Amino acid sequence: MKHVRITTRLLALAVATLVGAGACAFDPEADGGGGGGPVPVGAAEVTGASGAPGPDQRTRPATAPAKPVAKPSPTSTRSTPKPTRPAAKPTGSPSVAGCPQGEHQREVEAYLARLGGFGTLTVDGRQSAADCAAIKKFQKRYDIRPAHGRAGPTTHDVAKRLASTDTGRCRAGSGTTFCIDLTRQTTWVMRNGKVLVKPTVTRTGMPGYRTPAGTFTINYRNVKEWSDPYEVWLPYWQHFTQGMGFHETTTYLHDKSIGSHGCVNLLHADAVRYWELGKVGSRVVLVGRRPGT
Repeated sequence: MKHVRITTRLLALAVATLVGAGACAFDPEADGGGGGGPVPVGAAEVTGASGAPGPDQRTRPATAPAKPVAKPSPTSTRSTPKPTRPAAKPTGSPSVAGCPQGEHQREVEAYLARLGGFGTLTVDGRQSAADCAAIKKFQKRYDIRPAHGRAGPTTHDVAKRLASTDTGRCRAGSGTTFCIDLTRQTTWVMRNGKVLVKPTVTRTGMPGYRTPAGTFTINYRNVKEWSDPYEVWLPYWQHFTQGMGFHETTTYLHDKSIGSHGCVNLLHADAVRYWELGKVGSRVVLVGRRPGT
């Protein structure tokens, strides 16, 4: 019986050791370094002062005494403050005075240089203080949010559309003509065959509500029109066909997942300018077709 009791105790001790190791194990190779899963039981107790995991108790028998930790020598203590390899400096000036560099830096620099009016840019794909200021100015002009100077997808898309707009596609003739490129989702104003207002951004009809191409005439205007079917105010309303017209957008213009019910949405500053230039009888020329409609 005595031999049986000793054997039983040894088996119980071995089971306890294995169960404890499985419950408290910390796996530094796990995805996320252990931060994404549940915290092991007793993890706080086996961490050092720096917050790093303590020694793995599974590598030593339960009955073996803990080995003393060797104290660092004065020489090794003095050699630790400086890192052995200095951190590498980022290349390509990814951030200048808090202005981040985007994945479309070079392309945006080139488009803005072609458009002109936003400051001096160096087309080299490297962010600079001048580039940052120009990109911020462009973003603020076209209500791209946030206006933080980063050449991201929306900034790249808007700059490309504006820079590639061919104002000659709009056969304006004499007088004032409002032109819309439905394919590029841009709009501008001509007077007597010359560009009066440079291309700016717009958003036209979404799928199921396509804005048609063609030549029309403004036949009704109201500085603040109420839309009966959609129950929303339409600021600076200028109607030209089938319940469609120019008006200030009531949503974020650069959300391309949505669109109007056929109207030509404008930013506030552009809607005001178009209202000042327009009148009953003004021509409206729409070319192309919005992709997806």
